[in-house]
Amino acid sequence: MFEIALYEPEIPPNTGNIMRLCANTGCKLHLIHPLGFDLDEKKLKRAGMDYRDMATVHEHKNYDAFLVSIQNIHDKTLYALTTKAQTSYSTAKFKVGDILLFGPETRGLPADILDTLANDQKLRLPMLGDSRSLNLSNTVAITVYEALRQQNFIGLE
Repeated sequence: MFEIALYEPEIPPNTGNIMRLCANTGCKLHLIHPLGFDLDEKKLKRAGMDYRDMATVHEHKNYDAFLVSIQNIHDKTLYALTTKAQTSYSTAKFKVGDILLFGPETRGLPADILDTLANDQKLRLPMLGDSRSLNLSNTVAITVYEALRQQNFIGLE
């Protein structure tokens, strides 16, 4: 399936919702520290309900450790979702195993990470011109379901 990476997430309910999404779609979740909350926080548990144990979650002490963990993944693409991209998420040709990277809610992915990726690896969700951004868990869900749709929802009923 697909892999979701959250770089320094800040809001527990968003991460809980994404855990639930992963548990229901078979996606793996990577949490890149530092986190803006404790994984045992009540708000995270409430949003994730009892799905945390059903989701495959990997924690990484920082972005470099995350990169090391995925370096041997061949024929898979790391996509970064950012409001700074020119390419719409719907034009990407997702493959099973691709990794979808999302930044923290209040600031998005830093330029030093975005600068390491090709333009076609940086994706955005279309929205009105004067809009700042969409909610993180909504953005993850929209992108994951587009990737799943492209694979004819393989493995899902």
